Amino acid sequence: YFTVPLYYHLFKMYWVEKIFKLKENHTNLRKEIIGGITTFITMSYIIFVQPAVLSVCRMDKGAVLTATALSSSFAMLLMAFLANYPIALAPAMGHNFYFVYTVCLVMGISWQVALGANFIAGLIFVIFAFFGLREKLINSVPESLKNVICVGIGLLITMIGLQWSGIIAANKNTIVSIGDLNNPYTILSIFGLITISLFLVIRIKGAILWGMLITAFFAIVSGMVEFKGVISKPPSIASTFLKLDIKKTLNWNLIGVIFTFLFLDLFDTVGTLIGLGEEAGFIKKRKFPRAKKALLSDALGTVGNFIRNFNHYQLY
Repeated sequence: YFTVPLYYHLFKMYWVEKIFKLKENHTNLRKEIIGGITTFITMSYIIFVQPAVLSVCRMDKGAVLTATALSSSFAMLLMAFLANYPIALAPAMGHNFYFVYTVCLVMGISWQVALGANFIAGLIFVIFAFFGLREKLINSVPESLKNVICVGIGLLITMIGLQWSGIIAANKNTIVSIGDLNNPYTILSIFGLITISLFLVIRIKGAILWGMLITAFFAIVSGMVEFKGVISKPPSIASTFLKLDIKKTLNWNLIGVIFTFLFLDLFDTVGTLIGLGEEAGFIKKRKFPRAKKALLSDALGTVGNFIRNFNHYQLY
């Protein structure tokens, strides 16, 4: 009875208030907890989608899953303590599709060499961020281009979500068509979208979180999802740990691949950071405070992902 409130107030007053300056940023612990849980559940799809995508180029699913969680956590801790922004980072799906389907499958490059190319691009990201080059880019890119990059990223993620939920499907004549709307999983996905949209319209706090929880509840009750507990032993990352091949990456033929990773990361990060900054009110007088630290967190997270396997981080 006495211990919990004591630790709660000590944690709130000393750690949260002193380090993250909640009052100064016009927020409180309750809002941050709700926002954190919502963001985690929204982004947690990557823990399952990432292994499915990278396993196409023969990477171990279990190792990818564990390393995705570890490296994403590392990048988010950097963003929190280095830049003090409530921005989460995770693998970017566009980069991963390029990594697997273009670099590995079409070009025939092994995933170890592709990881090496990604690592070299990551080092360039760090140099750009450390010297403030990307920060200058944020302040110099026209507003229209900043907005269109953010919209493009959002459309990509939307397309992936609609496809994996079965709401849309590939069609050789029209490219995209309506999926199987009689499929129970597709119906559940539509129900979730409608629920979240309704909650947003009537301005329920935590609308996205509540919508996902309600959808998950119906999925479990209907037997679509089998609940297998909360805690389990994570898979080993031994099969992908430090498996990048730097030596074979130092080849003139791979300059295009490295440049593409660099180009995608550069504009992906800038576009997303600007979009989030505008929406959250971080941008003041067309300037993004602590942009250098935020971009450096992203760059260090990208380099740090050589622990495992993926291409880049996506800001949320």
